[in-house]
Amino acid sequence: MIGGAGLVGRAVSRRLLAIGWQVDVVGRDRQHLPGDLAAAGARFITADREDVPALTEAFAGGADLLVDCVCFTQAHARALLPLAAHSSSTVMISSNAVYVDTDGHHSNSAQPPKFDAPISESQPTLAPGGVPYNSPLGYGGNKVAAERVLLDSGLPVTVLRGSKIHGDGARPAREWIFVKRVLDRRPVVLLAHGGAGVDHPSAAVNIAALIETVASKPGARILNAADPDAPSARHISRVVAGHLGHQWSEVAVGDDVDPALGWHPWDRRYPIVLDTTAAVQLGYQPVGTTKPPPASTGSSASLNRTARYGYPNGTTTATSPTDSITTPRTASSATIQVLVLHHRCVGDRSATGLCCWPGG
Repeated sequence: MIGGAGLVGRAVSRRLLAIGWQVDVVGRDRQHLPGDLAAAGARFITADREDVPALTEAFAGGADLLVDCVCFTQAHARALLPLAAHSSSTVMISSNAVYVDTDGHHSNSAQPPKFDAPISESQPTLAPGGVPYNSPLGYGGNKVAAERVLLDSGLPVTVLRGSKIHGDGARPAREWIFVKRVLDRRPVVLLAHGGAGVDHPSAAVNIAALIETVASKPGARILNAADPDAPSARHISRVVAGHLGHQWSEVAVGDDVDPALGWHPWDRRYPIVLDTTAAVQLGYQPVGTTKPPPASTGSSASLNRTARYGYPNGTTTATSPTDSITTPRTASSATIQVLVLHHRCVGDRSATGLCCWPGG
């Protein structure tokens, strides 16, 4: 498992260890390996993804399954080929960011993509390569370049295109935008476009289930890897609030209001949904779906430039989506600790003191 201490790697390692596999987790820092994986027998091997000799040494003897969770570029893919040649089945974690609509727009472009139907693996993609991979415009193109190197090799490599991957180890945990507001005990939640946006999520545990299937059925292929359902942001907000025993009124934010108000990670003007038919036909059996929201979490309202809404501090203007977190006295310290530990800033905004993730 290259990059095995991260979001996807943890889920795959747990699943395989539970059914008797011997799992080697390759990463840069042993302290990132969750204690339960070490206790279950996972072996940690210290190696950087860019250190090809170290990776080669870590993979000495080959394996039944090789999973690369951090293959972002053509160079990464080329370095993986000698290892894949000694693996019965290899998996590369890719992304739905590779797909483009009929106008060439993609999930990271300035103009939002508009797909006319659920996206199948035959959907056109970005051109390979381009600008640096760790940029919004370069991420998808570099994933395409890596995919092509591996698929053109003739080796049994499966490319899994995930979407909004979530689960233990997520950085950032996107659901935090709603969890934070529950911790603040806010009586309202602002939802851009009424929370109707859909950006198909992929649970890491569901990806792990698909990887187990791929391990037993090696082959060169591309598979969409997503949850069996594609909930709206409104649905997700209700699930979070209901799970934490909170009720709030939903305020649908209109198009003429500051776009920062009501922003959430699933705010898509046009839905992005992956077609997982090919994965299901291969034998993919998801662990589960997003649970149904409670019957009611409060009332609904709308917000536009002429509307005002009362807030607990007595003001009638919307609170900034980057305001500070207040710890409610009614929540247990253990609960607060677990939730906050799942939110780690991945950027550098030290000059401003703001989190890298809007609304976080």
